[in-house]
Amino acid sequence: MIGQSVKLKTFRGIDVGIHYSWFIVCVLITFSLTARFTSEYPHWTLAEHYMVGIATSLLFFVSILVHELAHGFVALAKGISVRSVTLFLFGGVAQIGRRPNRPLTELQIAIAGPIASAVLAVGFGTVEYLVGDQPEQLAVLAGSLALINLMLTAFNLVPGFPLDGGRIFRAALWYITGSLTKATRIAAGTGQAIGYALIFLGIWTGFSLDWFSGLWLALIGWFLMNAAQESVVQVSVRSTLSGLVAEDVMSRDRPSVSGRINLAELVQDYVLRTGRRCFTVTDGNRLEGLVTLHHIKAVPQKRWAQVSVGEVMTPMWQLRVVGPEKPLLDVLRLLECQDINQVPVVAGERLVGMITRDHLLRVLAAKIEMGLVDKLKLDAPGLSKLPQASSTA
Repeated sequence: MIGQSVKLKTFRGIDVGIHYSWFIVCVLITFSLTARFTSEYPHWTLAEHYMVGIATSLLFFVSILVHELAHGFVALAKGISVRSVTLFLFGGVAQIGRRPNRPLTELQIAIAGPIASAVLAVGFGTVEYLVGDQPEQLAVLAGSLALINLMLTAFNLVPGFPLDGGRIFRAALWYITGSLTKATRIAAGTGQAIGYALIFLGIWTGFSLDWFSGLWLALIGWFLMNAAQESVVQVSVRSTLSGLVAEDVMSRDRPSVSGRINLAELVQDYVLRTGRRCFTVTDGNRLEGLVTLHHIKAVPQKRWAQVSVGEVMTPMWQLRVVGPEKPLLDVLRLLECQDINQVPVVAGERLVGMITRDHLLRVLAAKIEMGLVDKLKLDAPGLSKLPQASSTA
């Protein structure tokens, strides 16, 4: 998600960003809060209404950021990489590089966020108590944030995956059953049920009470329902690929070109004739690099005849490569963490195959057709989101 976001800062190696959808929600929440303050505190000036509304909205999202960073810092302490933390339409998401390897680790990472929100609620509540009524604007700001963080804590403890409460529930089921797959299916089922309930509640609220609150509830329910369904897909994919190594699924039909040909020849004789977007650059069987459409488009078309493939390719020493015996789940994690679409399979310096996201999808589709795995909605986005993500709606 960080690719669709504005990057803000890096904390202990974690990229922090704001998804574009956040700006829309920030404006909506600011106007909603300002309207509420205008109604409840008519003796304030217009500037005070907007000042407190904007400050509450911004500190609300800072609270969500603290919540997600708590997940990330605990994951780092447990030796699990964290790619990014992103604020988006429904709150925040921490992209964790791999799933925890035991229930206790899952529990510790999941509960860190609600604990952080609870601490913030107590902190803002303490500020409200100490301030009293002077100045009133600061007391209202602190009180609103205390209530918001308390609600955030309570909502995230709802036992519906992938909310934090759902992850805590999954950790307990994982410990009891000894099966992460079974635990995920049960917790995700609960998450889907809660998602449907929120959608129906949102529709009822929208027609009978307040359309804005109803719409917001329905959207959160829709997000939760889809995220829970996606988590089942992900765990099924992992189960399907478990035990396989790169050599089992790699494509041995590896389109290769010489580094000595120019880009015009590459486009005319290879790209346009085959429709392929990626080619390995070899000297015999020795891998020299990788060239893609991205490399070609970086060069002005009028210079294609003067520039060789070897000049623009990603050289071997910069490539992410794997050996034939590399577990396929590790290969999949590499594709995601490095945000790449293909990885060469190399034995020594000899190219023996290629693995791409599309190729993995074809392997899964074949297993489905042969009845070797449950028929699921498996698509490229589903594969790209396999690393665990802790969400705050």
